[in-house]
Amino acid sequence: MRKSLLFTAIILSCIAGTLTAQNLKRNTPPAQSRIINADFSQASGELNTMFKECVGAGRANEGLRADWQQQLAYVKRECGFRYIRMHGLLTDDMAVYREDSKGNPEYNYMYIDALFDFLHSIGIKPFVELGFMPNALASGGKTIFWWRGNVTPPRDYEKWAALVKNLTQHFTERYGADEVKTWYFEVWNEPNLDGFWAGSQQDYFKLYSYSAKAIKSVNSSYRVGGPGTAGAAWEPEMIEFCRRNNVPIDFISTHTYGVKQGFLDEFGNSGTVLDKNPMSVSGDVLQSRREIAVSAMPALELHYTEWSSSYTPADPIHDSYHQASYVLQKLKQVGHAANSMSYWVFTDIFEEPGPRFTPFHGGFGMLNTQGINKPVFYSYQFLNRLGNIELVNNDASSWICKDASGNIQALVWDFTNTHPGDSVNNQVYYTRNLPSKPKGKMKIAIAKVPDGTYSMETYKIGYRNNDPYSSYLSLGKPSQLSGQQVDFIKKMNNGSPLTKEIITIKNGRPFSKELDYRENDVFLINLIKL
Repeated sequence: MRKSLLFTAIILSCIAGTLTAQNLKRNTPPAQSRIINADFSQASGELNTMFKECVGAGRANEGLRADWQQQLAYVKRECGFRYIRMHGLLTDDMAVYREDSKGNPEYNYMYIDALFDFLHSIGIKPFVELGFMPNALASGGKTIFWWRGNVTPPRDYEKWAALVKNLTQHFTERYGADEVKTWYFEVWNEPNLDGFWAGSQQDYFKLYSYSAKAIKSVNSSYRVGGPGTAGAAWEPEMIEFCRRNNVPIDFISTHTYGVKQGFLDEFGNSGTVLDKNPMSVSGDVLQSRREIAVSAMPALELHYTEWSSSYTPADPIHDSYHQASYVLQKLKQVGHAANSMSYWVFTDIFEEPGPRFTPFHGGFGMLNTQGINKPVFYSYQFLNRLGNIELVNNDASSWICKDASGNIQALVWDFTNTHPGDSVNNQVYYTRNLPSKPKGKMKIAIAKVPDGTYSMETYKIGYRNNDPYSSYLSLGKPSQLSGQQVDFIKKMNNGSPLTKEIITIKNGRPFSKELDYRENDVFLINLIKL
């Protein structure tokens, strides 16, 4: 009884805190009203869905876990991702390669089959990253991460090529050439960083050449690319190498993150700072597209196979409500420059620095280890609810869409970079209670909406709205969550509509909705024609 009363008190305290926070009076005057205009009859074309083409995961062996698979099936269903990319497909914990006493290769794909069969069963395709090096084939002992992925070049490139060819043949036999033609094969991960590749740029180009030719020898229609670099590096050099040496390449892949300091810092010990540049991340993508456009291969696809606000899985911005509007802002800025933007990653079941000991530790995931939806999950869920036709809209922080049934969706947000600057690390700033400041009024006006009766649902992400980290703070930041506490956080942040009402549009009058909004709020207005 005492535990029940205590927990009731916590819930009431959270509700009271929410109401207090939402009614905070600030000395700063609200900004002028923001007006977003659209016309139901004026479509700009099909919605570009590059945002849900691919999503990341930590490593292949984690994909054999039941909870990982349950979370991926859920994220696939709610967010609609078509591909998934992960490290460690060829690392020893996947039991792919060894040699007998005479040095003859032995191949084994039972673990890969179990993983890829699961992916196939839920309708998600692999974006196959070839790495890291099996120890029996490695030229050295240098590894990365808690799970010790070997990052050295092969001691025998012919044996490496034979492994890649045999694996590609196996995929063809198991899933069929027509299916594998829809996949992507990416050679290695971030070879421009010493931590990920113990060779030179030329060593990587050699690895790429052997890999690409091995894949194409199985089927010339299979898609292969790289260099999968950090920081949008090596793109012109990669294209020129392939042109000069007649090496096949179908796409460019690279990565970008929106912070400064702490590079390749899986433990977050160096500290990171969210970049104040309003075109961080998106500026890299636009530059990559320009580099491809002026190259000898201007038609190459561009895939950002990793991106997020921060490149360490110990950055609390990943858990913050700020992440939701940040991601939407960057995706909107990218426009059509990329064929895919693969968010890194879908789950905190992610062990680069080893298993984590707290439920909210700044992990990359859209869900935490216990399957609690973070704010960024809802951003992707909202994106997936948009109709397939985008309406003309000059607002830089919104999408207005419709679908074939006449339903209308308005996804609108504010992104305000509230980070104080280089004097404070993310690891300090985003662990705080950070109430949002009011920004004023936002009006959504859509002309020529067909007459009829509509169910209007309003969803929100923001401070204490689908914001589980704030709920976690209200519980005192326990190092471990009880089952009751997990249920409490999920219930307080379950993505249900903020409001639901029935409205009538008649006599050709426009639809209009006015909202009070605050820093980093995200709203989805869903009009369902009845």
